[in-house]
Amino acid sequence: MSASNPIPPARAWADIDLGALVANARTVFSVSGSRLLPMVKANAYGTGAVAATRALEAVDPWGYGVVTVEEGLALRQAGIRRPVIVFGPMTTAGVEGCLREELRPAIGDIEALRRWLAAGDKPFHLEIDSGMGRLGVHWRNREAIEAVAALLRDAAGWEGVFTHFHSADVDPQATRDQWTQFREVLAALPRRPALVHAANSAAALGKYRFPADLVRPGIFLYGGAAGAATPEVVVRLRAPVVAVRRLAAGDSVSYGATWHASRPTTIVTVAVGYADGVPRALGGRGQVEVLGRLCPIVGRVTMDFTMIDVGDLPVPCGEVVTIFGGAVSLDQQAAAAGTISYELLTGLGSRVLRRYGEEG
Repeated sequence: MSASNPIPPARAWADIDLGALVANARTVFSVSGSRLLPMVKANAYGTGAVAATRALEAVDPWGYGVVTVEEGLALRQAGIRRPVIVFGPMTTAGVEGCLREELRPAIGDIEALRRWLAAGDKPFHLEIDSGMGRLGVHWRNREAIEAVAALLRDAAGWEGVFTHFHSADVDPQATRDQWTQFREVLAALPRRPALVHAANSAAALGKYRFPADLVRPGIFLYGGAAGAATPEVVVRLRAPVVAVRRLAAGDSVSYGATWHASRPTTIVTVAVGYADGVPRALGGRGQVEVLGRLCPIVGRVTMDFTMIDVGDLPVPCGEVVTIFGGAVSLDQQAAAAGTISYELLTGLGSRVLRRYGEEG
């Protein structure tokens, strides 16, 4: 527990180690050799965008990445003056918001490009779809590429171009193929802009070096595994025990009575549920850390509470249980739930108190 926060809250909280966040950013920089464009979208993956961004100032990033104008506005209101790229689709309202808040839009279609250029000569980044199939000018669409190239010839604000890798963590060859396809499009554009970027956490930390100007780390910064590198733990989700009961063999637990005790045992109720970010799927599948031991989640996870079978372990009310970030890692808990670390972090509920320190 953070020394600056000695009294546990009455419900679930997240201890967030900003020192570990910065250390993970330094690892990405040292391995990739490129300047950082940290992704702080989705409230910095659930950790708190303002706190995370202020901490990341220590690594002198080029700027930050968000998905909505509103996310960019929150950074501006917090005093962040570095460049901020909005990676969501650019609407007419988005153009106005980016101009007002001095944000850089990511533009991935001809009409959006025309709207932005008609509004002036402020900086923007062009997105190329090299295989993700989500947003951007598709690398096979020669007609669209030629039309974009014509618009870019006199575009003074054209600052950057980028693509998004879809399998950098699992398929290096597919990632290299995407890089080749991306470079084919670059060769068809009027010039190379000042900033080219493609690599996410896994690509930035991989063996293959993509000769670009920026890397866009995300999950690794926040403690999620990406490739072979091991991040420092950033988030520890914790909650107090609020009830202890002794059950006889055959007694049931939680909705649907899907679990029955096979022997006399002790069940503790922990003040954290799926409204706080503990996936319902962890019922009967996940484990948590209690007094240094791994104990199973039993019965269905409910909206506000989770029940743990601690056997004969003497656990008092008020004891702190660690859901992930301790003996059970973020990625291990995500795997138990059949999901990924991104979803666990971004699923942390709004009522989960974020407590910041240099150690969890």
